[in-house]
Amino acid sequence: MLRTHIFNDKNVLISALTVTFFTFFIALLVSIGAESLVSAVNSVLVSIPLLILIILVGVFFDMIGTAATAAVLPPFNARAAKKVYGARQAVKITRNASKVANFCNDVIGDIAGTLSGAIGAGIVLSLVDWFGTVDLFILGGMMTSLIAALTVGGKAAGKKVAIDHANAIIFRVAVIMARWEDLTGMELFNDKR
Repeated sequence: MLRTHIFNDKNVLISALTVTFFTFFIALLVSIGAESLVSAVNSVLVSIPLLILIILVGVFFDMIGTAATAAVLPPFNARAAKKVYGARQAVKITRNASKVANFCNDVIGDIAGTLSGAIGAGIVLSLVDWFGTVDLFILGGMMTSLIAALTVGGKAAGKKVAIDHANAIIFRVAVIMARWEDLTGMELFNDKR
């Protein structure tokens, strides 16, 4: 019988709850780390590069998630049959494209968006403290607009690159994943097929 409602499937619900749980703790740890760094240094000159780095991380992971959904499996299967390093991991990424896209686009993307907003607000408050004549609402609006423009523009460009070069991107990620697995002995996807 075909299930028409997404929450009828226990696995989907468990997966969603697991992602929610881990996202909370990843965001908490990253946020505490970023906020600690910004408050310890208390410098706009450190906060701005950190803000740009967080936006770039969000764009980069969005590219990976998009490439995972656009990649095609046969070239990776052929490389895996020839025992090309990283090809087995590329097959795993492609077979698990929805999980990869969810993690990269949603989990990392949303954390990056939240952190960039928080750091942007910190920058605005620092600038208002420095220059008392600056209007908080105007500067806040400008910062929000700048962060949104950089994020959306970066992701738009990244999506085009990810779709046009999906297999090349996924293979590079797969090689990094293979090195991680060699180094730690932990497989990121435990597919038995």
